[in-house]
Amino acid sequence: MPRYHFNVYDGVVMLDKKGVELPEIMFARREAIRYAGVLLEEGARLESLGSEWRMEVTDEVGLILFRLDFFVTPSAAMKLDPTNR
Repeated sequence: MPRYHFNVYDGVVMLDKKGVELPEIMFARREAIRYAGVLLEEGARLESLGSEWRMEVTDEVGLILFRLDFFVTPSAAMKLDPTNR
């Protein structure tokens, strides 16, 4: 069974050295979305989300199979208000 690694980058690099065995890439995509949700919820609770967040899912040799990206982008209206950070 293939092993997939879920590496997270948010100003701090969290490499998944152990990985997870899953039957095929479809299951890896589901696991990536589930795991990303858990991490994003935790980061939001701690107010520690950076301006860019990504997860790269790799195979056993480190080949990136796909990635999830999450960006916090203020709207133009928010940029006009100097009291918003």
